[in-house]
Amino acid sequence: MAKYRKLGRTSAQRKALLKNQVTALLYHGKIVTTAAKAEEVQKIAEKLITLAIKEKDNYETVKVQAKVAQKDKDGNRVKQIVDKNDPSKVLSETAHDKDGKIIRVENGKTVTVYKTEEKEIKKDLPSRLHARRQIEKFVLPVTEVPTAVAGRKKNSKTVSVTNKLFDEIAPKYAGRNGGYTRIVKIGQRKGDAAMQVLIELV
Repeated sequence: MAKYRKLGRTSAQRKALLKNQVTALLYHGKIVTTAAKAEEVQKIAEKLITLAIKEKDNYETVKVQAKVAQKDKDGNRVKQIVDKNDPSKVLSETAHDKDGKIIRVENGKTVTVYKTEEKEIKKDLPSRLHARRQIEKFVLPVTEVPTAVAGRKKNSKTVSVTNKLFDEIAPKYAGRNGGYTRIVKIGQRKGDAAMQVLIELV
């Protein structure tokens, strides 16, 4: 007899379903699903949170030199025109004229101006790196899309749920031994009368 529910799906479909639901639970804090799915999601989520709590402080802070694009007062990247044959030779300090039109320069190309900044980053120690890889087997990255229609594509960003698990969720449950999620019955679903539940982080 199987130790897990098959949920009426093939193994690939079942894994994809559980990955999506575990990711949604950790990202949003709660999801509505059927009772059978919720119990499977709960098993996985509890294990991932336990793993994150164990490894949450297992890192070292290091300083690195990062290449960062320069920004103007409006938050746009600063661009300049350089010679195609000799990129070190600057033909124009700006790629736009006073009216905001793009300047055309013969034998020139537009490049972004970069500067070097010193940044502090968290470097995972071996056991935390292993834990991160174990978590990423079940957790997918999430793309945040702004609600405003203007600039949706430009302002969309990818969020690491694994980082959220280590930095936000694990410290919250540091003094707790298990029981990080709860399941609340909502009622039967219209159509197939399946029992719907709310699974949420406590």
